Order: sequence, then structure tokens, then C-alpha cells
Amino acid sequence: MVELEKDKALSETLKAVSDTTRRSLLTQLVQQGPTRVTDLARFYDMSLNAISKHIKVLEKAGLVTRKTVGRAHWIEANLEPVEKVEQWFTQLRSIWALSLDKLEDILTKED
Repeated sequence: MVELEKDKALSETLKAVSDTTRRSLLTQLVQQGPTRVTDLARFYDMSLNAISKHIKVLEKAGLVTRKTVGRAHWIEANLEPVEKVEQWFTQLRSIWALSLDKLEDILTKED
């Protein structure tokens, strides 16, 4: 059950960053720190509503958090889900390394 939840969270993260606009938004937030939604929208040739929809996808994946101060919505990057993706890729590399080591052993024994 816990593994299924981890897998679901990983899938949400990968889906969220599959879009170039969302990756760009995340990059902006990492570079600038907490930023108002309206200030983020100025970097893009799309409506504030469209930017808000992208931010909601990032929020759902846990990649950003929102803090409301008065009427301003401040968005901040949260890279913890990215670390989970990194761990997954590290596991994949380990699996490949083990497979290649086994293959090397087999080929060495044949010589």
C-alpha cells in the first residue's frame, strides 16, 4: 500500500513536469524564491487564468505551495518531490549497473 502511494506521487510529479510551461514556472520559482502569481504571469504570453491552472497542477504534485496574503497569492517551489524522482532514477541506474556487471561476468567466464 505504501509503495502504491509512493508510485502515485512519483507519477504526479512526472506528469506535472512533463509540460514545458510548468517546468519553466518551477525554474522561475527556484531562481526567484516566493513570487506572486501575477508576477509569474508576466513572463508568459498567456492569461492569468492559464498560469493559475498550471500552478494548480504543480500544487497537486506538491512541487509548489501557495500562501495567501490579503489578495496576493504567493507561490513557492518545493523540491522534495524532485528528490523522489532523483531517487527513482538512482535505483534504475543501480539495476542497470547490476545487470551490466552480470553480463560482464558471463562474458568474462566465456573467454
